[in-house]
Amino acid sequence: MGLEGQRALARLITLVEVDESQREPVMAAAAKLQEKNPGVVPVLGITGTGGAGKSSLVDELVRRFLRDFPAKRIAIVSVDPSKRKTGGALLGDRIRMNSIDDPRVFMRSMATRGFSGGLSRAANDTADLLDGAGRTVIIMETVGVGQAELEISRGADCVLVVLSPEAGDGIQAMKAGILEIADLLVINKADL
Repeated sequence: MGLEGQRALARLITLVEVDESQREPVMAAAAKLQEKNPGVVPVLGITGTGGAGKSSLVDELVRRFLRDFPAKRIAIVSVDPSKRKTGGALLGDRIRMNSIDDPRVFMRSMATRGFSGGLSRAANDTADLLDGAGRTVIIMETVGVGQAELEISRGADCVLVVLSPEAGDGIQAMKAGILEIADLLVINKADL
């Protein structure tokens, strides 16, 4: 997919993200594309507490995918929290993933826009659009989540929960629903 194709894909994602009236026709067209190009595109969900190193982990995973599987076309959907007053978002994940500059990678940052659960309302639709556009791996990174923000488990085939040491006591761990959705637990910042 060339630069024009990436721009067109970005515009479609924006339509789905900001204009509810455009969602159905865009997603219907994406479903037709998926019928022509059937395949199982794995969606890797990355979630965990804020500051645990999710974006840094995604950066490293993508660099290793590119090195070890050069034919892969990777998409990253990275969600940041919206500000209550302005509705905007810093989209700081891009700062942490600034080493990824490869035409095989399509990165989309989006704000939660008030949607709870760790993702934005349009995140799963975006994954479907990326699948239709021929991406071979999709990585979805949630905002820093708490114990009950489990939306990623509905859209990902494999969920990595990233934690850092000293993030609570044993009772905190026992009641953390987020641990129940983990396929893999990643303990990051072990130097702490």
